[in-house]
Parts: sequence; C-alpha cells; structure tokens
Amino acid sequence: MALSKFGFIVTGDAFVQWQGTDKFSMKVVGVSDAADGIAAAIEMVSEGIQLIELCGGFSPVAAGRILEAIDYAVPIGVVAYGPESIDSMYRLFAD
Repeated sequence: MALSKFGFIVTGDAFVQWQGTDKFSMKVVGVSDAADGIAAAIEMVSEGIQLIELCGGFSPVAAGRILEAIDYAVPIGVVAYGPESIDSMYRLFAD
C-alpha cells in the first residue's frame, strides 16, 4: 500500500488545513501546546492518516506519549535540529 494520507502536527497556534491531490493528501494541524498533539493524532488516525510527523517543538517524551495514545497504529516521526540550531530554537520558543 502506497502512502496516500500524511499528517503533520506543528506547535504554534490552533488550525487545521487539508491539501493535496487525488492520489495524496496531507492534513496539517496546529496546536497551541504539545500536549494537544495527542488529540490531533488520535483524530488523524481515525481519518485514515498513515504516517504522522511532529514539528521540532515536540520533545521525544511528547512524541512517545502520542505514539502510546494512538496505540502504535501508525509511524510517528519527529523533526530534529542539530546542536548548531539550539540557540536559535531557544530564541523562537522562549516566552
């Protein structure tokens, strides 16, 4: 089975957007807090999303919680940033 439904969850502000073609669609969900990613991922799985990526705002612990909440139904990937980006990431997410 080919990948035809992809999901991406990003931290920032709450929103939902679908985009794609007849053969491939992507749902992008914005959440205001990483903990809200659990509900977003559960909904994605119920909609037939086959693979979920999480933005770099999700920690490995948060990703693990999401994976457990969906009972390992689909793969979860996490965007990662190298050590050269740590200071810039801190400035983006500092209150």
